[in-house]
Amino acid sequence: MKILLVEDDPDIASFVSKGLREAGYGVDVFLDGDDGMERALSGLYDIVILDLMLPGKDGLSILTSMRQKDIHSPVLILSARRSVDDRIKGLKAGGDDYLVKPFVFAELLVRVEALIRRGGRAVAAQELKVADLTLDPLTRRVTRAGKEIDLQPREYALLEFLMRSVDVVVTKTLILEGVWGYDFDPQTNVVDVLMSRLRSRIDKEFPKKLIRTVRGVGYVLENPR
Repeated sequence: MKILLVEDDPDIASFVSKGLREAGYGVDVFLDGDDGMERALSGLYDIVILDLMLPGKDGLSILTSMRQKDIHSPVLILSARRSVDDRIKGLKAGGDDYLVKPFVFAELLVRVEALIRRGGRAVAAQELKVADLTLDPLTRRVTRAGKEIDLQPREYALLEFLMRSVDVVVTKTLILEGVWGYDFDPQTNVVDVLMSRLRSRIDKEFPKKLIRTVRGVGYVLENPR
């Protein structure tokens, strides 16, 4: 599955592309509209993630050109423009979905998967499963040993991030980027606080603990062997 990301902010481009690659997608990144236009018109991509305000060709021009050339790859628009009028313009130009900045990576990933599924393609890892813990990105339903677990939105985003990185030690910085976004203060202790809450929900009542702290590094969600 190949994704084209056209985004002029290098920080956003970096954390989005990193997360998508960890989720198993191939990603090509372009930071300006001229190069982005050329690649978008190649028709080689399963999905395009497109900023609107770009140097060179703007996002709406790229999107309009794609549709004029009968390139029907789903397009997810990323934009700081949050008005209803801006969203309508993007969708009328041929966009399939519209996500306002700043955003949580887990939401972007779910939207990407939904767009791919709408296009008739199989979604990679539609249901995530680690041991007896399951997460369905479509219904946002989480269960362990058949018992449904009710999570707050940020707890859900953290769990999905960990499950997509199973058996990989993730640092607090990566968690901040993946769950809170690219511009969060790295000195905050919100990761520790949220991890404690998540553990109490998915590990506390079960004999086998899935989340392990790697002292001085971060955390890992382990699949028992």
